[in-house]
This record gives sequence, C-alpha cells and structure tokens, in this order.
Amino acid sequence: MNSGLRNQKLMKNNSFVDLDKAYEICRKETAQWAKTFYLGTLLLPPNKRKAIWAIYVWCRRTDELMDSPEAQQRPINELADRLDEWEAKTRGIFAGEVKDELDAVMADTFEHFPQSIQPYLDMIEGQRMDLNTSRYSTFKELELYCYRVAGTVGLMTQNVMGLDPAYTNAPWSEKPDPSKAAVALGIANQLTNILRDVGEDRARGRIYIPQEDLKKFGYSESDLMAGKINSQWKELMAFQLKRAREWFSSSEAGIRWLSSDARWPVWTSLRLYRGILNSIERLDYDVFNNRAYVNKWVKILEIPICYLIAQTK
Repeated sequence: MNSGLRNQKLMKNNSFVDLDKAYEICRKETAQWAKTFYLGTLLLPPNKRKAIWAIYVWCRRTDELMDSPEAQQRPINELADRLDEWEAKTRGIFAGEVKDELDAVMADTFEHFPQSIQPYLDMIEGQRMDLNTSRYSTFKELELYCYRVAGTVGLMTQNVMGLDPAYTNAPWSEKPDPSKAAVALGIANQLTNILRDVGEDRARGRIYIPQEDLKKFGYSESDLMAGKINSQWKELMAFQLKRAREWFSSSEAGIRWLSSDARWPVWTSLRLYRGILNSIERLDYDVFNNRAYVNKWVKILEIPICYLIAQTK
C-alpha cells in the first residue's frame, strides 16, 4: 500500500475508510465491553494495541451473532445462516475484500501482523456449537468448546505480541512456540467467564459446567436452574475454580518468550482476569445473584506488580 493510502483503506464501492476513525470505534467498543482486558491493552505500544482492539471487536461481533438479545429471539436456521455469511465475510477479508470499517482495520492488522485464518474459522465453529449444544457431558467436550471460542484468541494475537529477539537473533537459538501457552490462557479466560456467568447462562437454558462434575458433587441440574447454594454447590465451584487456575498457571511459562513490550500487558491481563476467580470466592460462590468483578483499586495496585513480574520472569 502506498503512503497516500496509509491511513485509508479502499472499499469495494471505491469510497474510503478513515483507519484512524475505524480504530477509534474499536477502542471505544473494547473499553465499553471488556474493561479489564482493555486496561491491559493500554500498556501495549500504539500499533499493537490498535491491532488487539480490532481483533477484539471481530471476536465480539462473532459472539453477538449468537448471544446478543436480538439473536436469541431468532430461529436456529437463521442463526446458522448468519454464521455462514460471517464465515464468508471473514474469508473475504483474508482475500483482500474490504467493505466496511471493521473489514478495513482487520485487513490493516493482517498486513502488519500476518496470521492464519484458521483460528478465525475455529471461533466461528465454536459459535456453531452453541446452535445445538446446551450441555457438555465431560470436561474434554467443554475444553474443545473453550478452545474454539477463546483459545483461538491467543492464536489470533500471538503474532501481534511478537517474540523476544533474544530467542530469535542468535544462529543457535531454537525459536520457541508460544501457541500452547496462548491457547491455555484463552481457555483459562473462558472457564472464568463460564463460572462468572452461570446465572446468566441458565436464563438462556445453557449449562457449561460438565455434567460429569455435577454428578460427582451431587448437585443436580434442577438445583442449578433454581440457583440453589448449598455445600455441594460450593464444593463443585471450588473444584471448577481450581481447574481454571491450573489453566492460568500452565499459560504463564510462555509469557517469557514474548517481546518485552508485550510481557507487561499480558501479565496484567492474566492476573486481573484470574482475579475474577478470587471475587467469586469472596461472594461465597453466589454467582446467581451477583456478578464477580475485580475492584478498581485492585487493578491499580496490580499494574506495578505486573511490571515487576514482567521484568523478572
């Protein structure tokens, strides 16, 4: 792209998109809907944070095809058609077709941070799982869902974050692969979402906690639908939180491979999001009547702590 088009992207109808304004739309949407995540992005260099905002908005629009209030009123066959159209649109972006502001910022992101289309297709496939699946028999089944709807985000963003040159410059260096850790962090985040949103999901007829775990702890589906808080529920939730924390822990090792300007924001996002699990505990596991979140002052205190961790780990 020549310098005259640096801040514009040609659209199919020969009009132009102002990339700065398009990225600002993405920034505002990220700030509105993902406050903890947004805080972490502000610690990135400008070019990287803009790319992350664009990817976030694409992911949010994908999710809204299934989970927005308007979408929940539509028949399954119409939702399936929407997902097919979204997949075609996504394939078009990767092929260089730009029709609106989101297409433009995504195309610009791919130009600066080349990546595979597969994680995007996998995420759409995760949305298709929600068309016909409202229960998961085993954690293995749930893990696949979590990979598709959230682990993929780690793969989408890893080229934006980049690798530390210390691992790539020396001739004898073996280039590390952060993919496993990136996917683990995405799965950890999704497991946290599931535990935070149990109450909201039951209202939509969905139970993401595996059926095998409900049975193991003697807590019935009818108990969950009724929002019953008893010793079985608390033991079940403690088990779920432990599992989520294990996924967060398994993601930590890969952060050291990231470029120096990415380690601080990733540590911040990880620790703040993991903090939602602490909030669930403080609520005594009552996620039916409360929404767990990280207090503003905790966020402020965590930022310098995460900076120190990023310099030492």
